[in-house]
Amino acid sequence: MGIYLSTPKTEKASEDGENDKLRFGLSSMQGWRASMEDAHAAHPYLDEFTSFFGVYDGHGGKAVSKFCAKYLHQQVLKHEAYIVGDLGTSLQKSFLRMDEMMLGQRGWRELAVLGDKMEKLSGMLEGFIWSPKGGEANDRVDDWAFEEGPHSDFSGPNCGSTACVAVIQGNKLVVANAGDSRCVLSRKGQAHNLSKDHKPDLEAEKDRILKAGGFIQVGRVNGSINLTRAIGDMEFKQNKFLPVEKQIVTADPDITSVELCDDDEFLVIACDGIWDCMSSQQLVDFIHGQLKTEDKLSAVCEKVFDRCLAPTAGGEGCDNMTMILIQFKNPSNPSAPVTNQPQSSAESSEANKGAEKTEQN
Repeated sequence: MGIYLSTPKTEKASEDGENDKLRFGLSSMQGWRASMEDAHAAHPYLDEFTSFFGVYDGHGGKAVSKFCAKYLHQQVLKHEAYIVGDLGTSLQKSFLRMDEMMLGQRGWRELAVLGDKMEKLSGMLEGFIWSPKGGEANDRVDDWAFEEGPHSDFSGPNCGSTACVAVIQGNKLVVANAGDSRCVLSRKGQAHNLSKDHKPDLEAEKDRILKAGGFIQVGRVNGSINLTRAIGDMEFKQNKFLPVEKQIVTADPDITSVELCDDDEFLVIACDGIWDCMSSQQLVDFIHGQLKTEDKLSAVCEKVFDRCLAPTAGGEGCDNMTMILIQFKNPSNPSAPVTNQPQSSAESSEANKGAEKTEQN
């Protein structure tokens, strides 16, 4: 579903960066779609000990994905669970917090700017809301004060976004996912899925949808969206007798915790525009092949897009594409890992400070 262009937009927005534990490359491309609704965030220094990477695949508009790229990592950093070392809980609560923050006048105002729906009478207003100056992005966390205004009763956006996030702290990797973007670890050349695609055909998802009063029609929730967890999509979260985790669509993420080891080569986070075209193992194999001759990680991402892009509009290879490739550094091999087996849960070590930022839509 979706409106396609007569020719694809193949310009790519790419970036590379690193810290002492890892290096990363990322890229995004609009492709055949009439608009770009993906967003992402890459913070190699979320704090002194921690890196944060996230892919947000919007649907029905770009406002929610951009909202997540701007605010989700900030909420993780300020949450009390993060401060005591519980990464999984801080991620889960931050996913759910996104829906809360998008309510009311303040939520409406932020989404209007991020979605370009507000008339640009004042570039100053847009700049004030959307563009934090330099290092303010992480170390000055907004307390999200209540605002009075004509949209005080705004019940949240009906557009939405997936969120697939990886946080790396020492040899601990914690992945949080809601939706059908995916995180994959390459370990000794084998692909290990660290997230599950939340689709209506999964029994647990189907069971929750039906119990909440929803239905599945032609593989879509209430005949509308083809994923079962997302941030936003508030029209599917209106059952006042159920907690947020049990709504027709929920932002509640699956959490997977992994101890990294020397067998771990790289991590990939990508939207379904990639996974519709390649399996996890096919992508891992393709990346390994590219890394033999290409050192720039963003260039590898770009080659993945070229490989996936459909020759004509319609079907697989026509979606927006966003991908982050994270390669672990290793003393014995400068372009490999840090330190065992994917297992669902959450915990962690220490953390505290604030620092560097990169994000893109």
